[in-house]
Amino acid sequence: MTTAPLNLALPIDDPAVHRHPGDRLSGRQRLSYVLILGALTALGPFTMDTYLPSLPTLQSDFHTTTSLVQLTLTATTVGFGVGQLIVGPWSDRVGRRLPLVLATALHIAACLGAALAPNIEVLSIFRFLQGFGAAAGGVVAQAMVRDLFGGRPMVRMLSNLALVNGLAPVIAPVAGSQLLLIMPWRGIFWVLAVYGALVIGCVLIWVVETRPKSARHTSVHTTTRARYKAVLSDRVYVGIVIVGAMNFAGLFAYLSASTFLFQDHYHFSAQQYGLLFAINSVGIIIGVQTAGRITHRVAPQWVLAFSTALMLVAAVVIAIDSAAGLGKWGVMIPLWFFICACGFGFPTVGVLTMNSHPHEAGTAASLLGAFQFVLAGLVAPVVGLFGETSGLPMAGVMIVTSVCSVAALWFVVRPKTVPDIGH
Repeated sequence: MTTAPLNLALPIDDPAVHRHPGDRLSGRQRLSYVLILGALTALGPFTMDTYLPSLPTLQSDFHTTTSLVQLTLTATTVGFGVGQLIVGPWSDRVGRRLPLVLATALHIAACLGAALAPNIEVLSIFRFLQGFGAAAGGVVAQAMVRDLFGGRPMVRMLSNLALVNGLAPVIAPVAGSQLLLIMPWRGIFWVLAVYGALVIGCVLIWVVETRPKSARHTSVHTTTRARYKAVLSDRVYVGIVIVGAMNFAGLFAYLSASTFLFQDHYHFSAQQYGLLFAINSVGIIIGVQTAGRITHRVAPQWVLAFSTALMLVAAVVIAIDSAAGLGKWGVMIPLWFFICACGFGFPTVGVLTMNSHPHEAGTAASLLGAFQFVLAGLVAPVVGLFGETSGLPMAGVMIVTSVCSVAALWFVVRPKTVPDIGH
């Protein structure tokens, strides 16, 4: 894989050369960026979800409760959210590469600490640091796409990243279940440390600085406070952030509850549980790929209107089937459609939040990610408190988040008022 450095000394928006720097990339170079930025984006979800199949074993090893085990997941998501709030604006101010490398190095060190944790409390601390360190991957990758592209090319690139971001949470437990066949749960953290090291290596070798010094100093909003004010005063942006956070929280209710629901209640093995995630990943692929294609003809906000409505309907069906005692199939079938609807939402949320804020791309991406992961982190122990003896607690959280998402779209965003994304 080779990627020729961009000549970022050229004026970024000079129509005599190219409208955006990424327009000068060849097809092979774009593929390189998709692969590397995709690996960066996946670092966070893999950090959070690869160890999901091991949660029952971890609970037994530490002689603790389900809620305390799920708090290790909450610690990771909160760390991820806090990290994004810091890394995003920092990358707007000093460039993308330095925050990316330093944060990922912290992630590697935290993985090693988690692998050696003697108790659940120490593990939770290192899980927070893991999340904080992994935060750079997702936020900087999205900001780099906005640095390089605009209009439809930006939609295509963000759709590719959304596919990775959507697949990673469902592939990670599959990988984790297979790793548990050959190693104890602590080995998963050693694998994550190696993954982080590979990411740093790829960044140092192939990724150039996409935010040159001239852009940092000539930006309309030169302070962190001004950047936050710029994005938070944008009604459409705020509404889409709420929609994206609620959708992700609904998905996370499934991620945090399913390992106990399907393995303890429905008696799935770790490998059967991993297969379930593999099947659901097909729904993510269909949703993301379909949304990426139809945005050429249908505005992203209308795709989002469809996806949020489908999530609500699917969540209600899961609740009804669970209450009626229809068993695992009554949960798994509507759950697949819920996850597919999440896939429709991933690229559209990314496009609508990034399109209007090229000068604050890191800040815009960081706020979106922070709200998503902090809210998701709060959801995990809530589902655990109500138990996993049926799909009702999971479905109840999904219904609440879906209702909030639909309301935010229609009453805050107001689809008819959303600006065109351009070409």
